[in-house]
Amino acid sequence: MKNHHMRFRPYEPDQLFLLPPDLKQWLPEDDLVYFIIDVVNELNLDPIYELYDASKGGQPPYNPRMMVGLLLYAYCMGMPSSRKIEQASYHSIPFRVLTANQHPDHDTVAEFRRRHLKTLSALFTEVLLLCRQSGLVKLGHVALDGTKVRANASKHKAMSYRRMQQKEVELQKQINALLLQAEACDQKEDALYGKGNRADQLPEELRFAKTRLAKIREAKQALEQQAVERAKKQRPEYQAKKKAWDNRSERRGGRPPKAPSDKPKAKEQRNFTDPDSRVMLEASTKSFQQCYNCQAAVDDKAQVVVAAAVSQQPVDRQQMAPMIKKLSRNTDGQMPANLSADNGYYSEANCQRLQAAGIDPFIATGRVSHSDPPASAVRGRIPKSASKTERMARKLKTIKGREIYSRRKHIVEPVFGQIKEVRGFRRFSFRGLEKVKAEWDLICLTHNLLKLFRAKRLTAAA
Repeated sequence: MKNHHMRFRPYEPDQLFLLPPDLKQWLPEDDLVYFIIDVVNELNLDPIYELYDASKGGQPPYNPRMMVGLLLYAYCMGMPSSRKIEQASYHSIPFRVLTANQHPDHDTVAEFRRRHLKTLSALFTEVLLLCRQSGLVKLGHVALDGTKVRANASKHKAMSYRRMQQKEVELQKQINALLLQAEACDQKEDALYGKGNRADQLPEELRFAKTRLAKIREAKQALEQQAVERAKKQRPEYQAKKKAWDNRSERRGGRPPKAPSDKPKAKEQRNFTDPDSRVMLEASTKSFQQCYNCQAAVDDKAQVVVAAAVSQQPVDRQQMAPMIKKLSRNTDGQMPANLSADNGYYSEANCQRLQAAGIDPFIATGRVSHSDPPASAVRGRIPKSASKTERMARKLKTIKGREIYSRRKHIVEPVFGQIKEVRGFRRFSFRGLEKVKAEWDLICLTHNLLKLFRAKRLTAAA
C-alpha cells in the first residue's frame, strides 16, 4: 500500500460510536426540523384530537402533533412515501429529533395521513396566515398558472367509449362461449363421476372475463352519465345562442348553433385505476399522460401560494372563477391589485370576473413565447371601436402592462419548478379527485412553510 504523508482527520470506521444524550447536539439551532416543531405547536389540531377516544383500551396511539410534524417535514423534504418516512425515523437525525426517537411504521403513517388528509389540507389557510403576519404576502401582484401532475394511474389502464362498446360485445360473446364450454364439461363429468355441486366453481378465464365486463360496463355508464350532465349544463347557453340566431333580422350565412349532445364522444376515455383522472398533455415530456390539472395563485413578494386547486379539465380557462373564490376566502376578502395569467386563461368573462372583484387583469390574448422580445409600447388612446380582446392586447403593450406581465413567469413558474424538480413531486400518492385536491393543498402549504422558514432564517442572520 502506498504511504501517504499528508495529514488527515482521524478515521476509524470500526470504533464504537455513541449518540449524544441530547440529539439536538447533532443539528444546528436553525435547522428546519425545529421550525416545523414550533409551527405545529401553533396550529389548531383539535379536529384531529377529537377523533380519538380516550376510553379506548389497547396500545396508546402516537401523539397527533408528532405525526403532523412528521408528515409536514417529510413533504418539505420531498418524501411523501410512508415507507421512506419509516426508514428515515431510524436513519435520519432530524427525523429522530422530530419524533423524539419514536418509530411509527409505514402502515401507521399511511393510515394517519389517509384518515386526517382533509384536516391536514385545511391547515393551508393557517400557514398562509402565518406568512401574511410575517409580511411575506403583499397582494399587490398575483400570478396564476397551472401545471399537469401525474395521477396514481397508468394511461394504459384507460379505454375510450368506442372501444368500451366494442369490448363489451366481445367479452359477452367470450363469456357465452365459456359458459357453454363449462356446461358441456359439467355434463361430461356428471356422466362419468355422478352428479355433483360445482355451481360456484367458475373457471379462472370465465371469472376474469366477467370481472372485466363489469368494470367496462361501469366505466361506460359513468361516461354516459357524464355526457348527460355536461349537456344539461350547456343547454341554457345553447338556448340563448339559438334564440339570438332565430331572431336575427338579416341572414348572413353560417350555421345555426349545434345542440349539446347527451352522448359520450367516441374518443372520450375513462381510467379504470383512477376514474377521476384524465389524459392530458404533460409539458415537460411533451407526451399524453394520465394527469390532473393543478392550479396555483402566487403572490409577487416572496412566491407564497395564496390559492391552490385541482381540476379534471386540461384547459385553464374554466379555473379562473373558482380560483378567485378561493383567493378571496384565503385572504379574508382582501384581493390583489392586479393579476397576470397566460393566454390559456383569457376570456372576456374572466376579465369581467376579475374587474368585478376589484382586480386589474393582465391576461395574454395570444400565445407569447419566453424567447420572444417584449412588444413595443404603444401610445395614444385606444380606439372606441376596439373590442375587449383588442383592448386587453393593447393594454399588455403599454409600459405598465409589459412590466407587470413580464413578471408573471418569474413569480409562478419557479414555484412549480421547486415543487416538481427540487422536491420531486411529479405524481400523486392518492387516487380520486377529492383526495388529490387535499394532497395538492398539503404540497402547497409545505412550500409556504419553506418560504416562511427561509425568511425567518434570513431575518435572524441580519
